[in-house]
Amino acid sequence: MALFTNQASLSYRGRTVLSNITTGELLSLVGASKTVGADAYQIGTSISFVIQLTNAGDSAVTDLTVTDDLGATAFGDTFLQPLTFTDGTLRLFANGVLQPTPAYTLTPALTITGVAIPAGGVTTLLYSAEANEFASPDATGTITNTARITGATPGEIVVSATVNADPSAVLAIQKSISPAVVLENEALTYTFVIENFGADPAGAEENPVVTDLFRPALQNISVTLDGATWTKGTQFSYDPDAGLFETASGAILVPGATFEQNPDTGAWTTIPGTVTLTVTGTV
Repeated sequence: MALFTNQASLSYRGRTVLSNITTGELLSLVGASKTVGADAYQIGTSISFVIQLTNAGDSAVTDLTVTDDLGATAFGDTFLQPLTFTDGTLRLFANGVLQPTPAYTLTPALTITGVAIPAGGVTTLLYSAEANEFASPDATGTITNTARITGATPGEIVVSATVNADPSAVLAIQKSISPAVVLENEALTYTFVIENFGADPAGAEENPVVTDLFRPALQNISVTLDGATWTKGTQFSYDPDAGLFETASGAILVPGATFEQNPDTGAWTTIPGTVTLTVTGTV
């Protein structure tokens, strides 16, 4: 829609007087909106987008082009696209009925051609894209995805949707053994490296707990976290007969990850926050 104003003038005997200013509103027959189907993203997250096109006219609107910038943002002398279109996900519905997939290209924006809207109806475009290495994983990161619809009077229509980065903790654990070959009554050490790929630390809310059933069971164990000695019954429990080991609730805090952006390529690298848990005993 667009507002317009108009004013008249009256000339007589060399004089000019102006009328009042009138204001009107021009409504476009074609409307558009865009929504995003995810509350937040992390790198690798699949995000769905919905573009809805409406036609208030008595005749179908045809041959529209929809161009989606896939979140393009300026970076130096170039642009980065933090979204990668997922091939095979594009769907088009006319008044809720699935239609043949329209033609599209990626050069580099997602450009969908030959889109039509039924008279007095609604056309819906649905597709997915994945947050890639150019999407900021920092807690303040955002992706603003903009689409432009052209080919309809009175001209270009622009719609956008924004999704924020998800700073939630994402944990992984790796276990190693040393030595790999051990004799009876000799010492054996299990090492657990816990990594956090999210911006937020993993503490009481996430409550990370490590549980392991040692086979064979270890005897006379000692436990450390990042070199600090733990106390049985406080930070962990252990049944030497069953070999069942478990860390106490709230004993482990895994710091949040840090992130670095390559100044040349713009790609982000995640440096996970880590803690190291060791359990040593005899077999």
